Formats: sequence, structure tokens, C-alpha cells
Amino acid sequence: MGSEFRHSYGWLTASVHRVVGSRSDAEDLAASAFTELAALDDLRHVRQPRALLTTIARRLTFEFWRRRDLERTWLAELAARPEGRAASAEDTCAAALELARFESVLARLPAKARQAFAMSRFEGLDHAAIGARLGVSASMARKYVAQARDACRDTGPAVQ
Repeated sequence: MGSEFRHSYGWLTASVHRVVGSRSDAEDLAASAFTELAALDDLRHVRQPRALLTTIARRLTFEFWRRRDLERTWLAELAARPEGRAASAEDTCAAALELARFESVLARLPAKARQAFAMSRFEGLDHAAIGARLGVSASMARKYVAQARDACRDTGPAVQ
């Protein structure tokens, strides 16, 4: 594992940096990907560690974007409040619960539905591009995005 880290950390960090645009975020995501790889029970069966690292990093990046989008939505909501009306502890708690519920809903979706939703929401890809990335038809990509949107419908304005 140590040799794979030395061999691939710089490459993975550079790859993630091209996607997220922030060196520090890329380093955090790459380190998290290696942490997840190291936590696997048996690494002897991993034939292509870079491919697995890429998959793990992509998932972590989608989660990063989703959290960032939710945080921005919450901050925009706070900024839109009338002056002098700070968020109460109850409002803050309600928002945190709403975000947790949203993450829980997405976590229960099939992986392709989560990925399609993230590509649509955070990368702005159309159904044809999503389908090409996922190896499915544009129609199936549209169904995945709709499945995620339907599941998230009751979680609040962040996903509408």
C-alpha cells in the first residue's frame, strides 16, 4: 500500500485538482480515497489500484460537490433573511436535519441514480452525456435523474 501511495498520490491529486479546481480540496479528496482503499479487507485482489482509486475519488468528489451545493443553498437562504434576523438555534438545527435527511435519501439510491443526479446537478451534463459516462442510454440516464429527484422531492428547496 505504501508503494502505491508513493506511486499514485501525486497523480490522483492532480486528477482531482483538474475537476475541483482547488489544490487543498484535491489533496483532501485524494487522501480520503487512499484511506478508503487502505480500509479494504484484502487488497491482494485489486488488480488495478489506480482504477479503483479513480472510482473512489469520483464518488468522494460527487459527495463533496453535493455537500458544497447544500452549504451554498443554506448560506444563500441565510443571506436572503431580513437584516437583524439571525438564524435561531431551531432554524440551524432544522437545516442540519434537512441536510442529513437529504444525504440519507441519496445514500439509499442505487449508485447509478446517485451518479446521474450528481452529473446532472453539479456538472450540468445532459442525459446523453450522463448516459455515455454511465454506459447506459440517454433514456435510462433520464430515468436515473428522475428517480433521484423524486426521492429528494420532500427534502426541501435545495434539490427542486
